[in-house]
Amino acid sequence: MTQLFSLIGRVAVINGASGAIGAAIARGYAEAGADLALTYNSNVSATEALAEELRKLGVQVIVDQVNVQSEQALRDHAGKVQVRFGSTDILVNCAGGNIKAAMTGGDRRFFDLEAQAISDTLNLNVMGGAVLPSLAYGPNIAASAFGGSIINVTSMNAYRPLEGRPAYAASKAAVSNFTQWLASHVAQNYAQTMRVNAIAPGFIETDMTADMTDENKENLYLQIPLGRIGSPKDIATAALFLASDEAGYITGQTITVDGGMVMN
Repeated sequence: MTQLFSLIGRVAVINGASGAIGAAIARGYAEAGADLALTYNSNVSATEALAEELRKLGVQVIVDQVNVQSEQALRDHAGKVQVRFGSTDILVNCAGGNIKAAMTGGDRRFFDLEAQAISDTLNLNVMGGAVLPSLAYGPNIAASAFGGSIINVTSMNAYRPLEGRPAYAASKAAVSNFTQWLASHVAQNYAQTMRVNAIAPGFIETDMTADMTDENKENLYLQIPLGRIGSPKDIATAALFLASDEAGYITGQTITVDGGMVMN
């Protein structure tokens, strides 16, 4: 598989590499031969440990703390990657998340929420999770000798908003829409070989799902046609495909990896 979807000679930036999904994508890319620039927000130990693991595969890996909500920090890192490796071919935007203060549940209903918490969630996932990184790394990716690929990580919540997550669902829907718009724009204005796609995970084995009770998991399984929670590797496989030449005629698409839950 790694030969079919080879990334040898390519440089990939993975924002949010300290999380389960970002780390799985980094492993998949390293196994396929890509050199990596991994960023994290606060979990330096997990990211450094991941980098040491991946260097044993014979690829080059650098690690940096980057605030994805800072345009300057992203532009500085984009420049560093370009100087260090000479090119930037792939960008994966895994950074983002939900803010508890923007969630409903229990006695807290939507009209009880603070506008700032909603705004913070939108800024984290839309600006930090897609727009600002695309602005920073995009020019170098457009010049990639391999064509260049941007992959945003959105959510099945973009299509099926779950109770309690109004701001998160709206932000991920915006990322999917932005992905489609940017794909068309870069192909028409920068390089017809540059592609922009997204992956929409469903429930995946992360720290969040690990804290679920057995009863909640059983109820969840009933809503998933394939009857299980996905693994980070399921997302990494889709990311490897989208970054490779085998997906050279795919752009502006969001691939939902959720075991079929969005259909129910």
